[in-house]
This record gives sequence, structure tokens and C-alpha cells, in this order.
Amino acid sequence: MTETRDTVILGSGCAGLTAALYTARAGLKPLVLEGHEPGGQLSITSLVENFPGWPEGIQGPELIENMKKQAARFGATYEQADVTRVEADAHPIRLHTSIGEIHTRTLIVASGASARWLGLPSEQKLIGHGVSSCATCDGFFFRDKEIAVVGGGDSAMEEAIFLSRFASKITLLHRRDAFRASKIMLERATAHPKIELRTNTVVEEVLGVEENEVKGLRLRDVSNGERSVLNVNGMFLGIGHEPNTKMLAGQIDLDGEGYIKTTNQVFTTRNGAIVPGVFACGDVQDRRYRQAITAAGSGCMAALEAEKYLEERGH
Repeated sequence: MTETRDTVILGSGCAGLTAALYTARAGLKPLVLEGHEPGGQLSITSLVENFPGWPEGIQGPELIENMKKQAARFGATYEQADVTRVEADAHPIRLHTSIGEIHTRTLIVASGASARWLGLPSEQKLIGHGVSSCATCDGFFFRDKEIAVVGGGDSAMEEAIFLSRFASKITLLHRRDAFRASKIMLERATAHPKIELRTNTVVEEVLGVEENEVKGLRLRDVSNGERSVLNVNGMFLGIGHEPNTKMLAGQIDLDGEGYIKTTNQVFTTRNGAIVPGVFACGDVQDRRYRQAITAAGSGCMAALEAEKYLEERGH
């Protein structure tokens, strides 16, 4: 018979590992299912300078490894497994995974949101070395440098405007002939003296792979096929994120883009009513902040609520 666990955590980024730490210290022996992106987005982040307690900064993978060891010290265990389906209305909750079926009294969903990339080999090789999907995280490193932002919606406009605090010039590239951003955001970007907008333009290659730093972008004008090189020191993707929630479809409430709807910050719902024993934290339900520290904070809250839920039911 399948063992019923007190708690299972989906995801091993800042939210999931903080939840693991708190539930482990509470004696719940959490099982962390690491998923297809172990460590979350911090695992592909170079230097993290805005996480409290590290005055000189810390490498993203090192921060994740430290958090993982800290939770393991109190009894958290880890499995490299993908979850294909969740039966949230079953008691106990049933998880269908690549390593078999798992039963749990509580489930903490911290599966995160994956940044959308262009899919270029050169782009992937330079992530963390001038290519980024987070202006708030990495903008500081581009002070007085020229950079590009790729995208045509509000996310791209917000990234460009934020980056104008640091960069000397931002070229905003969009593949279509018109931006889909809201009128007010487009007006702000258009009026900004540091931002230049270019339409009908796609990135074909990120230059600088051999040097391990962005040296420029090879562009193509989709209207006439002309190619050119844009000399920049960095490229930011502003084409959105995709929450990792496919396994939860139909089980809990998701918004139009697939983010988990929560009430009281970490409580999940189904048709507006709270789903017993299922909690969500981190980027999988946070489209606004998407920071390591906010993810960690919500992971703490989810863990405390899971502990309270179990205690109230005599576990």
C-alpha cells in the first residue's frame, strides 16, 4: 500500500525549499519533487546581490544548494520526478508522477513559472552572461551600457522603463509591425529619451558566445529581409513567463494565463471555494514580484498553513 505522507512539495526553487525547511523543522518529513527545472530560475542566475544576508552577493546555484542542504538537515528528502496529474479532491491527495503514485495529506505547489525564451542556441549559452529574463534581478549590472529588450507587450515596456535607470540606451525590439502593449505603457516608452523602439525585427543570433559575454545581436528585418548587427552589451527577454501548472488543470482555479488563483495569499480554490490541504507559493501564483525573497516568504507562509491544517486534523 502506498505510504501517505504528511506533505509533498512540488518544486525546488526558493519557494519550495523554504517550505521544505519550515515543514521539515515541524517534523513533517517533507518530500520535495524537484521537477524538470531543479532549483528554479535561480539555478540559471549568476550573481544574486539582493538576497538578504549576503553582503558580497552569492551565485544563484550556490544559494539554492545551501537552501537544499539546510532543509535536508532537518529531514527533507528529494526526488527527481515530474508530476503528470494531481487529484486534489481525493483524500489523501494523489499525485501521478514519473516515479509512481504518491499520496499526501497536504500539497504545497511551488512549481514556479518558466521564462519564455527565443530558443536560439547562442541565447541559451549566454543566459547569466548578458542574457536575462529579469530586469529587477540583473539591471544593476548594466549601468551605463547599451542593451536590448525583446518583446511587444506591457512586460517588455516595463522592463525597458525599469532598465533606463541603469543603461545608457535601450533598444526595444518587436517582431510585429505594431506593439500590443497598453496605450499608456507604449506612450511612456515612446517618450523616454533612452528608449528606441524598432518593429518588424527579430533576433537571429546573440553574438559573443566565444567570449562568454554578449557582444551584440544579429537582427533581421522581417519586412524586407535585411540583416544588421546591433552593438549591445546585454539582451533582456520581455516576452512573459509560463506558469508550470498543466498538471493542475481542472483541479484548482487557474487564471487565463495559467497562474494559480489564491485567497489569503497561499490558499488555493476550486470554483471559488478553498481546496482543503492544497497550498501555493512563489512564482506559480505571483505574476507581479517574481523575486527570490518574495518566493521564500510565500514558501514560509504555505508551510505554516500546511502545518496548521494537519494539526487541526490531528496529524
